[in-house]
Amino acid sequence: MNGVIEALHVYDEHNHAILSHTYTKRPLSAQHLLPLFLEHPAPRPNLIYLPNTNPPTLVFSHNHANLLFLATSSSEIEPLLVLEFIHRIIDAFEDFLGAPLIAQKIESQYDVVAQLLTEMCDAGIINTTEPNSLRDLVEVEGWMGKLLGSINLPGKAGNLATTLSGSNTPPLVPSNTPALPWRRANVRHTSNELYADIVETLSVTLAPSGRPLSAFANGSIAFTCKVSGVPDILLTLTSPSGKHNLSGIMELPVFHPCVRLARWRERPGELSFIPPDGRFILAGYEVDLLPFTNGKSGNIGANALKLPVDIEIKTGLGSVGADFEVRVHVNRTMLNAHGSLSSTHGRGSGRGFGPGAHAGTPGAPSLHDLVVRVPLPADVRNLSEVRPSKGDASYNPGERILEWHIPTKELSAGKTYFGLRCTVVGPLPVEDERELDPSGFGFSYNEPYQSLPSPVQGKEYVEGGAGEKDAKKVAQNKILMPSSTSVSFAVKGWVPSGIRVETIMIDPRRSKGLGENVKPYKGVKYLTVSHGGVEIRC
Repeated sequence: MNGVIEALHVYDEHNHAILSHTYTKRPLSAQHLLPLFLEHPAPRPNLIYLPNTNPPTLVFSHNHANLLFLATSSSEIEPLLVLEFIHRIIDAFEDFLGAPLIAQKIESQYDVVAQLLTEMCDAGIINTTEPNSLRDLVEVEGWMGKLLGSINLPGKAGNLATTLSGSNTPPLVPSNTPALPWRRANVRHTSNELYADIVETLSVTLAPSGRPLSAFANGSIAFTCKVSGVPDILLTLTSPSGKHNLSGIMELPVFHPCVRLARWRERPGELSFIPPDGRFILAGYEVDLLPFTNGKSGNIGANALKLPVDIEIKTGLGSVGADFEVRVHVNRTMLNAHGSLSSTHGRGSGRGFGPGAHAGTPGAPSLHDLVVRVPLPADVRNLSEVRPSKGDASYNPGERILEWHIPTKELSAGKTYFGLRCTVVGPLPVEDERELDPSGFGFSYNEPYQSLPSPVQGKEYVEGGAGEKDAKKVAQNKILMPSSTSVSFAVKGWVPSGIRVETIMIDPRRSKGLGENVKPYKGVKYLTVSHGGVEIRC
């Protein structure tokens, strides 16, 4: 595959082309490409092949902040390469233009956008995409330059504007540029700080009995470096079973280009790197939580995962089976156990390593943003009764989703169990009404006209009919019951994999430009996020 990216087009929420940049060849225009792209029914894949164009074209798409990004190529090219390039374009736009990214920012600062697109891709071949390198290559006009640029001054007004506005802008070719494409030259900070944030996304599927069917934690290590010069950092990770088992726990690891892979292979858990300036993703990984609980051998219990929130759902309740109940149990014992265990590692308040245990730290994890979502079948017309024990619950008939929000103050109040009971309402019995009353006048011709059953026979007939009717209602309401329930939450100060940052050290011998007496402030945070990631089947 030796294909190239031929063009990049950006459309606003009204499908108007606000940016069109051609890299090579003669690609389709933005006006010609969009109707061909919209012909495909939604949801559209990220890669669409247009065989009827001349030449046949590959279209790569991505939606971001009401903007549509389309990249084209008429030759075979690696799809992930182009899609990652689009993501890098979006990150660069947000870095230089500011977030959120809107069409007005792109149109008003086209001089910066054109520089970015030219530096990031040259003749269709991806070139420089690191934010720190782009900061040295792309010239951004300051507010003083814009002011003086609009005034017609005699002589060398342009040089004056450049002198006044470019005082904070690094030169395009610095004299002491390091051979590091991911770090800016001449980095200076008044407050030297190093932050590491471990963020894990939890994804768990539970059987109706509560037995986990799958459990994964996808983690990322976000690192923030605000240190002058060129620091050489060593970050050491550990796990509950020890540092030697870390290579078996962290599956499918990916690293930033600044990480020395040879050091990681020799000593798993040690990340040696020269960081970019600012915040970046240092590493990513995946952890299978079932081997920790003997899940693959079949000896796993319902509470073996020790999740911060346990969920249970019961359907077919009530006299006619029209009720269902959702129960949420906050596992405070688990949170306290993890908190006391984490506090022995020396993690302190806030980001730092000092003593104390404040809310949201490993010594005292905090649970918040607890939301339960119950998808309902299409036959459910409404919910006649929604009775939550705490919080607010609402049903959206359009999306057929019941959402139950439990406020953080209720979670911090010490309550452990929360319940929600609802009654479903099915579709209108149109066919039954026609059979009983074909004339529409409120009576039926199927009954005897002037004869009445005996009292004994009438009693037996009423009881038998009521029982048959109730059984029919139970069968009908069984179809209206939910088939699954998911819960979303966030936990500050705890991650399910148990991975921890043991140390963050700067090597003074290999670092450059850092004073001898400078001791950067170091801090670590842990966060678990589950956006509907814990799901139980009915």
